[in-house]
Amino acid sequence: MGSLEALVRSWPVAADLSAHPGVFAATLAGSPAASRVGPVKTIGDRAARAGPGTAPIDLADGSQDLIVSLMSLHWANDLPGALSQIRRALKPDGLFLGTLLGAGTLKELRAVLTEAELEARGGAQARVSPFADGFDGAALLQRAGFALPVADVDRVTVRYPDLLALIRDLRAMGETNGLAGTVRPLTRAIVGRAARLYAERHADADGRIPATFEIVHLAGWGPHESQQKPLPRGSAKMRLADALGVREQTGEE
Repeated sequence: MGSLEALVRSWPVAADLSAHPGVFAATLAGSPAASRVGPVKTIGDRAARAGPGTAPIDLADGSQDLIVSLMSLHWANDLPGALSQIRRALKPDGLFLGTLLGAGTLKELRAVLTEAELEARGGAQARVSPFADGFDGAALLQRAGFALPVADVDRVTVRYPDLLALIRDLRAMGETNGLAGTVRPLTRAIVGRAARLYAERHADADGRIPATFEIVHLAGWGPHESQQKPLPRGSAKMRLADALGVREQTGEE
């Protein structure tokens, strides 16, 4: 929301591609930017947005001033393809804002489930959905054709009484494993072993276990001739070392 508040311009045609509709509109209602954003159109039904896969985005090319996708794109089987569809739907100089879960999400859970299953079965299946690396966010936007791509990463740690409490919360959020194919069910023994490993390796002094959620924030623009462009290589009139007041070092030093 801070991005919209910092930009002094209007967004008459806006679309929300989020899995949970209404969250953006409710947040926007209390923001100084509310008067500058037109009615936010929710695209598609909730099941299509929240389910795994990459359904076609029902937006005409070049039709939107603003597109928002909150905590949905980590479900896409083809993330670059989804971002390309969003970029095509933007008007020139239109803005895309998105958030998704990144690769560091649930790293503790992934590790203990894998180890517990390996011990019991001699092999392990993926139990946590794969997530894109947050540090690749700007490159993904650039690959999809966005101008002025920006990616930031926040890490949030949430603490739970035990592993089962974490699993219940993930189910309530609709963020359980969405991988296609046959997944062999975990046994009580494997889950119990994973819970013990989690507690042994990660529990706080009060016995609560941490779960990491990595949130990737994306921002990109539809290309337009008015946007600033990087200067060509070799056009600088001052060395960086001189600007910083330091001695330039070669790679051999």
